[in-house]
This record gives sequence, structure tokens and C-alpha cells, in this order.
Amino acid sequence: MQLSRRQWLLSTGALPIAVSTLPGTLQADSPPPGAADIVLPDRESFAPLQGVYLNAGSQHPVSLAALDAARRYLAHRQMSEAADGFRRPDRAVLEKYARLVNADVGEVAFVQSTTTAEQMFLRALGLPESGGHIVTDTLHFFGSLPLYAEMEKRGVEVTWVRERDGRIPLEAMREAIRPDTRLVALSSVSTINGFQHDLEVVCAMAHEVGALVYADIIHQAGCMPLDLHASGVDLAAGASYKWLMGEFGLGFLYVRKDVLPRLQRRNFGYYGMNAFQSHIYPFDPPGETIVDYGFREDATGAFALGTHAHVPIMVLDKSLDYLLGVGVENIQAHAQNLTGRLKSELPERGFEMITPPESTSPMVACALQDARGTLGERLKEA
Repeated sequence: MQLSRRQWLLSTGALPIAVSTLPGTLQADSPPPGAADIVLPDRESFAPLQGVYLNAGSQHPVSLAALDAARRYLAHRQMSEAADGFRRPDRAVLEKYARLVNADVGEVAFVQSTTTAEQMFLRALGLPESGGHIVTDTLHFFGSLPLYAEMEKRGVEVTWVRERDGRIPLEAMREAIRPDTRLVALSSVSTINGFQHDLEVVCAMAHEVGALVYADIIHQAGCMPLDLHASGVDLAAGASYKWLMGEFGLGFLYVRKDVLPRLQRRNFGYYGMNAFQSHIYPFDPPGETIVDYGFREDATGAFALGTHAHVPIMVLDKSLDYLLGVGVENIQAHAQNLTGRLKSELPERGFEMITPPESTSPMVACALQDARGTLGERLKEA
């Protein structure tokens, strides 16, 4: 049975509430808006919602402009005259994402999912074959917990830093990181309860012993300010269907440029090449090899494989325009008005808060025994 994030959280009695800011998007050919052009919440740029939508942390509604862009791509796939002059904005989307998280465009690449990137990074570090020591924590993405459990089974020593009062204490991270630590793996903002790591401090501790830091940034990019260069993070990844208002099947990975030479090449993908000359087909020039080829010296060259999802590219082109235009800090401020009310009122209604009160993420989580049975019908009726 496939277990969704929502099913997993309900099975543990934790009910997350991710408040959508419902940001808008302009029409397909419009320039990106400025913050002054948008008043949040902006409902006009979305199709009418059925009820009150509180689950953007699982998947964010797609804007009308993004839908129009996807339709334009599908018209192109139908060879329709309506798509004359169509060009897919792959490079532009990478550039926009790099600006959003303050990275160089050569440090980011498309990836199928966050989990795909995390496993690629482990292989690029020679894990589990080369062994060593990894530090992770129990507020990391729950889907990654089996990954590090498998690393343990294959001879890698893993230290699990446990949550205390909804937080991963910095002193516990400091105690866990050792001179032989190779990797610290965490979520910058936890999908479980919205806890925020102090990335700069964790990275400084890890770098003191020569360890790298991987951050799952799926719950920060697009809804909270994020500066990957300033943070010191070495490796990062996130999908696009949550706060980036994108679509399933496409996300981004990040590799700091000075870290790339430390990684082993484990991917030999067509989309990562910068040179190709075969010597086997009609009219090919003669050569002593079957093919001569080269790979780009950047994140795409190191990690790109074959074809990636095209419709999500179109959706992201519009959603990233919006996020850059309105400003993530403004989206975060709007969300805080909503989450602040939840944090103050939910405990008065019998819910156990498991989100730290100081968290500035748009994630609010509380625990209630048998949440589905207790709330299911009441929420449906409401």
C-alpha cells in the first residue's frame, strides 16, 4: 500500500495545518508583478476553491496563469497553430529558481523529486560502500528515515538526534557531529511540525570537522526567505508542487560549486552532456571510438539524466515570476497573521501543539488522538 504524507500523519495522530497564502499570478504573457501590485489573499488568480483550503504544505493550488501556460504547452504537443513560436523556458526557470534561493544557476539542476536528489547525493559520496558516519534527526522528512536506516544496515554509522519539545536542540547536534562525520542530513523546515533549523550554525559546526550538510528545503523555498549561499549549505533539494505552486514530477537540487569536485560522478545522463559526436551512423566522421562526449562542469552536468517533466516547467515559469515579484518575505508575513491565530486558539480547543511557538514557517501542527474519527465528519460538514 502506498502511504501518503496525510495518511502517515493521521496514523500517528498528528494533524498538520498548512495555511495557503493563495498568492496570485498574472496572465501568461504579463510581466512579473511587484509587491505593490498584489494584496494578499489574492483569490482572483485562482479558480474558485471548494471550501477553505488549508493543505498547501501538501500541494498548493495551481494558478490560472500557470494553467494557461500548461495548456499552451499541450497545444504545442498537439502541433496546434495556437502554439506557433512556442519555446520551453527550461533555462529561464533554472535562473528564476536560483534567484529565489540565492544560488548560482550552475549550482542548480532539475530533479524528479526531493527523495531522488537525496539518494543521488548519497551515491555521489560513495555511500553506503565507503562507510563513515552520518548525523540526521527525527524531524527530518519521515520518508528519509528508512533511507538512513538502510545506510545503517549496510555498514554506515548513523547518529539519530531526537526531537525535544518539538525542536532539535543545537547542543544535541553539536554533540552528535564528530571528527569522522561525513554528512549531516536534515530538513531546513520540518514537514512534521514546522521546526526551523539554524542552518548557518549547523553548517558551521559540520564544516569544522569537514562534513557536508544536506538540507531538504521543500518547506522553505517559496514561503520563507532562503539564502543558500549565506546559509553554508552544501547540498539541498526540494520539489515544486508545494510552496513553489508547481506540479508533481519536477523539483530542484543544489550543489555548492566548491563542493562539486568532492563528489563522485554516478550519473551519465544525456541532459548533462555538453559535447557528443558518434562514429557509427551514416555520414559520421571516422573515429577510433564509438562516441566522443563530454559533460558540463556544473550541477546539471553532474546530476541530470534523461528527459524531465515538461508541463511542470511551464507551471513553474509563471509561479516563480509571481514569487519573485511579490517577495517571499511578504508571503511569509501574510501567512504569519493566519498561523498566529491558530497557535493561540488551538490549545484553547483541546489540541496539543507540536509546532514551536517561535516558528515562522506557514506550517502549524497539533496532535489529537484519533483525529480522523474525532474531526472527520465535523470538517466534512463545515
